[in-house]
Amino acid sequence: MKKVIISVLMIISAGLSAQSQGNQLRYVLFLGNSYTAANNLPQMLSDIALSTGNTVVFNSNTPGGYTLQAHSTNQETLSLIESGGWDLVVLQEQSQLPALPIEQVEHMVFPFARKLDSLINISDPCVETLFYMTWGRKNGDSENCPQWPPVCTYEGMDSLLALRYKMMADSNMAILAPVGRVWHYLRTFYPGIELYASDGSHPSLAGTYAAALSFYTAIFRQDPILVTYNASLDPETAGYIRNAVRLVVYDSLASWNIGLYDPAAGFNAEVNGFEVSFANSSLFADQYEWDFGDGSASALPNPVHIYNASGDYEVRLVAGHCNMSDIETQVIHVLPTGIEMVSSSLTRIFPNPGKGIITVSGRNGFLKGYSSELMAIDGRMIIIRETGTMTDSMTMDITGVQPGIYLLKVKDLADNTVLIQKVIISAP
Repeated sequence: MKKVIISVLMIISAGLSAQSQGNQLRYVLFLGNSYTAANNLPQMLSDIALSTGNTVVFNSNTPGGYTLQAHSTNQETLSLIESGGWDLVVLQEQSQLPALPIEQVEHMVFPFARKLDSLINISDPCVETLFYMTWGRKNGDSENCPQWPPVCTYEGMDSLLALRYKMMADSNMAILAPVGRVWHYLRTFYPGIELYASDGSHPSLAGTYAAALSFYTAIFRQDPILVTYNASLDPETAGYIRNAVRLVVYDSLASWNIGLYDPAAGFNAEVNGFEVSFANSSLFADQYEWDFGDGSASALPNPVHIYNASGDYEVRLVAGHCNMSDIETQVIHVLPTGIEMVSSSLTRIFPNPGKGIITVSGRNGFLKGYSSELMAIDGRMIIIRETGTMTDSMTMDITGVQPGIYLLKVKDLADNTVLIQKVIISAP
């Protein structure tokens, strides 16, 4: 079965940002079988999204009883994947196969999940694969029970489905809509809600509503409690289901890999005088925009930048992939060549901030004297002083020096150790 439905954006939630609620558009392709087709899950997802001011444009191919293996050679499925333009492609396996013995799953399921995921990424590397974790049958799998006892009960079958779908998602770096886990929560805490159709396998209207809310939360990363569409369910039942999805999915997005593969910006900087080498440590990114804080920029992954003057520079890296990005900002301290800041435990300046006279005490005093320089942050010398006599500390008259941030360089003449500290000169 195939349908194309476009939901027109009608409502924009007041008082909420677009990122947290409303005004988002997603193109979603569903590839599955009658579990997806029942009660028109894609349309219900669209209606749910519309109630929060979001839009879902979807297409689907869901022949009854279809497996991922069958989809991997189905011409309609392949054409839909190749047509492109999707944000997400949903993959749903036949309801029993993932719960079979692992040897069978490794032969009948995993290879075709990988094949479809590869075809999706070849068609468009920006598309995200979303696995539809289904549920155990109401009273277990009676068909496979004689030769595989773990599926004789709902609990046994359901736990195996959850495990195998998580394995598929992890191995393909994909995300999950954990519908089966939501059903498990509802069966445990709200046993009066009938999730199954009369066959004890397919979803009832309430079961599809739980699935659609799970997809909504996984796709938009928004709180399902704010959904106002009830899908003809009584408000109390719909509210219980929304709360279950909030607890299982929204409160644990990372557990279902949601956001795990988003770009994460990061970098380290090695300062050598005015030259700074940047080592990019970003994850899941292939596009980079550097702002070095001095009006210069770069799109290289690991740039080297030369500053024209000493100072503190705020460096910003935007790391992106497709239409997603992340930002890392660091302050880089650029000092004249050969000068490094040292721990304040090695020397003490007081008062700091100060005005008039400041005092500097060395680590063990200055046995053979010292030389000192007060420098502007750009390296200009403001005050130079030297003495060849032993002293426990030194003083410097900063009267008349303009308020601001300076560098005080003190050289211990006993061992030529150079101490560098920031000095803040306050207004008189």
